[in-house]
Amino acid sequence: MRLASLATLIRSKNAGPFSLTFDIMFADQESYFRVKRSGALNANVFAKLYHCAPETVRFFECDNALAFKFSMPRPIFQGDLGDGDLHGGQQFAPLMEVEVS
Repeated sequence: MRLASLATLIRSKNAGPFSLTFDIMFADQESYFRVKRSGALNANVFAKLYHCAPETVRFFECDNALAFKFSMPRPIFQGDLGDGDLHGGQQFAPLMEVEVS
């Protein structure tokens, strides 16, 4: 099953001009813990998906909020030449296709 089918919200946004942050939120414990138990989301998976070094990824599991959070350096600083997503709001799309077993 794809992550997009289990999560209520998958979003990305700026965390300052040099970082992006990603939130994956769930409406119920069953879906959240299914994803958590599967191991489908972790710093290594995220790094591979976004072509960055795993050590640059900050990964948080927030059991009390039924959410996962990732942060990483922006590949292009906000507003720099070549930045096609000034607010970082379009970077979440690859997460939607993550397979959860």
